[in-house]
Parts: sequence; C-alpha cells; structure tokens
Amino acid sequence: MSDVLIPVVPLADTTAASTPADSKVVRRKLNSYVGFANLPKQWHRKSIRRGFNFNLMVVGERGLGKSTLVNTLFNQDIYDLSNTPSNYINLENISDDIKIETLNTEIMENNVKLNLSVIDCVGFGDGIDHTTAFKPIVDEIDSRFDSYLEMETKINRNSLNIKDDRIHALLYFIEPTGHCLKPLDIMFMKTVHEKVNLIPIIAKSDILNELEIEDFKFKVNNDLKNQGIKVFNPTIYENDDEEAKTINKEIVSKIPFAVVGSNQLIKLNDGRLVRGREYPWGIIEVDNESHNDFVKLRQLLIRNFMEELKDLTSKVLYENYRYNKLIKMGITQDDSVFKEFDPILKQEEEKKLHEAKLLNLENQMKQIFQQKVSREEKKLQETEADLFSKHKEMRDKLLKQIKMLEEKKKELESNKIDSNQGIASPSMQQQAPQQQQPTKTRKGFLRG
Repeated sequence: MSDVLIPVVPLADTTAASTPADSKVVRRKLNSYVGFANLPKQWHRKSIRRGFNFNLMVVGERGLGKSTLVNTLFNQDIYDLSNTPSNYINLENISDDIKIETLNTEIMENNVKLNLSVIDCVGFGDGIDHTTAFKPIVDEIDSRFDSYLEMETKINRNSLNIKDDRIHALLYFIEPTGHCLKPLDIMFMKTVHEKVNLIPIIAKSDILNELEIEDFKFKVNNDLKNQGIKVFNPTIYENDDEEAKTINKEIVSKIPFAVVGSNQLIKLNDGRLVRGREYPWGIIEVDNESHNDFVKLRQLLIRNFMEELKDLTSKVLYENYRYNKLIKMGITQDDSVFKEFDPILKQEEEKKLHEAKLLNLENQMKQIFQQKVSREEKKLQETEADLFSKHKEMRDKLLKQIKMLEEKKKELESNKIDSNQGIASPSMQQQAPQQQQPTKTRKGFLRG
C-alpha cells in the first residue's frame, strides 16, 4: 500500500481553471499496484538510450591549470598535455585577440554516455588593454543563445534534432594572489554573471597555506558581494533528506573553490595510489577534502547538480535572454493566443466576427451605390444644362431670322405701294388696254 495525493475538483465548475486554493487534496490508499511508480525507471531507460550532453566553458589567464583541471574532473586525458605550449608569455607576441576553441569528446561511465564540449578561451588576459578583451567570449555566449533561438522558432522543428550548444557552466579561474580580485576579474564576471552559471575557482591553491586560503576566500566573497556578482548556488529543496541538505550547505560554504588538479598517480607510504602532486615538504592529494576543494567542485559540477545547471540555463538564463532579444526586435506577447478553448465562446466570437463582416460589406455596398447615384445625377444635370443651352441658342437664332424676314416683308410692301402710286403717261394710258395681258398671280406672303 502507498499513499497517493489526488486533487478533488467540484464537478459544477468544470470549465473554470482550477487553482491550488480551489482544490482539496485528500489522501487515498491504493488497493493494488498500478504501475506509475516505474516512471523513474522509464525515465532512466530513456536517458540511457539518448545519452547526456554538457557544455563547459573554462576562462582564465594562461598558466592557471585549466587543461589539467578539466582532465582531473573527468578523469580522462581530454587535453593532450604533452603537446600543450609553454605557459610562459612571449612579450613580443602579446595580442589582445582571444581565440575560442571547442573540444568535443564522448565519455562512457557504467554504460552512461556523456557528450562533453569544453569551450576554451585561449589568450584571455594576455593583452595589455583589458577593457574589451573579453568581448569575443560574450559574443560566443550570445551567438550560442541566438543559434538555439533560431532553431527553436522554425516552423518545422523537431525537439530531438535541436542541438543544445548553450553554455551550461562557466569555470572562472582566479589567480591565487592572496589579495583580492583584479579589475579584469571583476569586469569579466560582472559582464557574464547573468548569462551563464558562474563558478569561481582559486586555481593552483597549493601555493597558499590554509590560513591564506581562508583569508583569500573571504576577500573574494566580499568583492563578489560588493560588486553584485551572482554565482551559481545549488538549490536546497524541502523534500531533500538531511544528509543531502548538509552536503549542499557544505558545497555552498566552499565557494570559491580552492582546487588542485592532477591525474598523476603517487604511491603513499601505506601502499595506496592517489592522484596528487608531490613536493619536497609532502604530498597534496587531489581527492582528499582536507587538502583542497576539488571533491566539492566535482560534486557541484558533475555528480549532484549537472542537470540543475542545465535546467537553470534553459529555464532562467536562456528565457531572460530570449525575452530581451524579442523585445528589442519589437515582438510583443499576445495573451489572447493562450486563452482556454471553449466551443460556445468560439462560436459566439465567430458569429460576431461574421456579423461585423456583413455590416462592413453592407456599408461598403451602400457607399458604392451612393457614389454611382451621385455620378448619374451629375451626368443628368450636365446633359440637361447642355440641352437647355442648345435650345436657347436655337430659339435666339429663329427669333433673329423671323425679325429679319419681317423687316424684309415691310420693305417689299413699301416698294410696291410706291410703284402703284406713280403717274402714268397718255401714250402709255392709250396703249395700256392693248398691251394688257393677263398677269399671273404669285403665291406667297408677298402677294398684293
């Protein structure tokens, strides 16, 4: 029998979104084995089949043992130290350029596959002007975020084919000066602490004694606090057992980690073989917690919190970068896209949209009809005015002709009267009866 927490939601309000305050949690006992207790095993089989990937960036000045520490962390010769160039700086070849080199390797441990990518920043701190010396590192971090954002926002995408190249953790190597952080350290960490999981490390701590290490850690922590630099702190959950909580608190208390790296095997007086470094005054064991903090660093980075580093990168650091990137591009969030789907509300919205569309079309048709009527009326008015003008012109012309004809008629009538009133001669009067001939009458308005 096992206890199961089952939320009970009232049936009367099935459409409303339930909240923890609205639901009641009751404890039920199963009468038989259901099987969901195998979910961790299913996840384990899936993880074994797909494998894991982890992207680690190491940043530090030349000669602080970055390659050696990476080999020590994974107990593999990831870096070929035999071909590593000398750590001494040639002053004639000093350059402000930083080269980003990525080393990909596959590591197997108890049938668990880890695809490890180590991003090394060669040339960091070698130049004279450090104001913009670390810009290539910041650009590399941003470009990996941009690449992941581009793959994630494609229309056709497959989550299994999206390669995660984002930086999951950044180990920053601090020179063991015993004083405080240098300006270069502060400038760099202030620039990247909100982009990556920053883990500060005091490199080659074997050159300091225990009191010097404690004093140096105190100074470094004060500088980090005063500058507002965030470092990765593992989360302590309430459901963790007391042993896990104790281990987590011990890990946090060791930040920054004072470490020593070495894969060299040294035989002790009791016959045991240990990894460490041998000095005339004694032997420093890498895996001995009383000698350095390497074990705590490995617990933080690999054994206990590797998945938390990846989750924090994905859910916090990347989301913040993505939000700021999209805001700068002018893309804003439309919360209406994420409303719960309700068929009745959806139908009502579609009906309202359809009615609004019909009303809009009706208004458009009315406007078009009114425009056509106005055009026809204007044409008729223009035609009427033209006809009226032509009619007036013809009427004036006819009146003018009538007036001219009337004047001509009067003139002809006056000429006829004058001719009839003239005095005739005697000879013409005697010959007039003989020469009289019948005259033909003329028709027309000139007739006497």
